[in-house]
Amino acid sequence: MKTRTLGKTGINVSEIGFGGEWLERHETEESIELLKYAHSKGINIVDCWMPDPKSRDIIGSAMEGCRDSWYVQGHIGSTYQNGQYVRTRDMKYVRPAFEDLLQRLKSDYVDLGMIHYIDSQDEWNRVMNGEFIAYVHELHEKGVIRHIGLSTHNPVIGKLAVQTGFIEMILFSINPAFDMRPATEDLDTMWEGYEEKYSGIDPDRAEFYRMCEENNVGLTVMKGFFGGTLLDGERSPFGVAFTPVQLIHYALTRPGVSSILCGYDTRDQVDAAVHYEDASDNEKDYASVIAGAPLHSYKGQCTYCGHCKPCPAGIDIAMVNKLFDLASLQQSVPDSVREHYKALEHKASECIACRGCEGRCPFEVRIADRMARAAELFGV
Repeated sequence: MKTRTLGKTGINVSEIGFGGEWLERHETEESIELLKYAHSKGINIVDCWMPDPKSRDIIGSAMEGCRDSWYVQGHIGSTYQNGQYVRTRDMKYVRPAFEDLLQRLKSDYVDLGMIHYIDSQDEWNRVMNGEFIAYVHELHEKGVIRHIGLSTHNPVIGKLAVQTGFIEMILFSINPAFDMRPATEDLDTMWEGYEEKYSGIDPDRAEFYRMCEENNVGLTVMKGFFGGTLLDGERSPFGVAFTPVQLIHYALTRPGVSSILCGYDTRDQVDAAVHYEDASDNEKDYASVIAGAPLHSYKGQCTYCGHCKPCPAGIDIAMVNKLFDLASLQQSVPDSVREHYKALEHKASECIACRGCEGRCPFEVRIADRMARAAELFGV
């Protein structure tokens, strides 16, 4: 596994990282072993934006005895309230949530303290002028966070982060489709007008990457596979499926990028990502796919990103949608998919059709309608 220096942090992270978002979907021991397996393949950086106790405990257990050989992106402002993920700047939730992270990681520090998820100018102004940013600096001065980072999907916010001088690295969403989209403060509007033809990288994104490179601000990558959409020829806006190696290569060829954090459910998926390190130039070629790109349209398609949270009924909307899509592609519901659905704590039939999730969906998915169809398909 090759490593790259993560900007001015000076730490050497593996080119392929571990996005921990799906850890809670598996049995605890299974997820612990998956992390250990990834580590044995040379992966040394993991992102923990997740506030749920299970995910945090899994990462802490997997790192036990080898904490110094892992680099953790731990998010400040990602909290767990009434069994749900809530992004907040309210310090009565922020402080205990971060303290809980340290406790569950079984660590007295986090390598990369991430200012969690800022996409709008208004929120940037609030965060940078109040108790929240003072707390971040306090943690940094005490060595509780070794380096200050930030996560965003908006290149305009990314440029502001670079200009602060104290934000050393940024977690940013990078893939070929995203790079063709103009900057927005609201993911809900990112795909408006996507019936238009886009070619080449958006100027704001190109400028952001350039600034990161010039100012030695390291980038780690989220959403590199766009929730699996770019791996599926039928759903890909390019009309052709990319391979994991092609998408990894795309991300790692952006200026400033040090590591792409992939999501994994199985050892085979880890192996597919790690294969990048010995892949041929032909296997890495994503340009031929992009060159033949048709019009792009994601409207109405769920990518399982999780921005629909929180659900007042406690439904894991992204997982229900994922299982619904998997089942819908078959003539009959596969037993394995049905068993995964049965294991969910809350079923689609519990949806109260409040449609609050739809207002948060970046892709205008009619979630309540899909919940009704899922309940009918699975019978509950």
